[in-house]
Amino acid sequence: MSKTRLEQLAERLDGKMGNALTGWQIAHDQLTVEVHLDQILSVLSFLRDDAKCRFTTLVDICGVDFPGRSARFDVVYHLLSMTQNMRIRLKVAVDEDETIPSALPMFPAANWYEREAFDMYGIVFDGHPDLRRLLTDYGFTGHPLRKDFPLSGHVECRYDEEQKRVIYEPVSLPQEFRQFDNLSPWEGANYVREEEAKGEAEDG
Repeated sequence: MSKTRLEQLAERLDGKMGNALTGWQIAHDQLTVEVHLDQILSVLSFLRDDAKCRFTTLVDICGVDFPGRSARFDVVYHLLSMTQNMRIRLKVAVDEDETIPSALPMFPAANWYEREAFDMYGIVFDGHPDLRRLLTDYGFTGHPLRKDFPLSGHVECRYDEEQKRVIYEPVSLPQEFRQFDNLSPWEGANYVREEEAKGEAEDG
């Protein structure tokens, strides 16, 4: 049985960069390759420069949080080869006290992707020249896409008319209890009005 192009790519990568990989799999017509933390730049460089790969377009870098795992985060890279008309996904496991090398020197598009992952997850990209928050404010506390980040946040900001500036305050929830019925908005909730409930009680 002939091998698919994805299988051929996986075997080529395994043959050339096998020591840098921890494994690979093909699912849903996409190749996912797991890479050692200290080898990610070598694998990215090979995929970009190899004549049979030419993954010259960095589509995305994102984070995934697994709080119960020893290496808490996955940093995921999506690459596109327009010459080969193929895509590939790379995964690197990173603990929250570890850093991962920045891909910015070889892919300028990594700039804001890495800043976003730093902002949302707290993943630090070593060698990034301007690793600042991107989507949250400079004084923001925590990283919103971590699974242990509180839904209400830590602080809230508002414009104060008296001080004529934006101020930060601890989050204050005005409702003592919040009730959610978790019903589909398309089906609607089957609420019973007080009058109906009273009538049913009298009839019963």
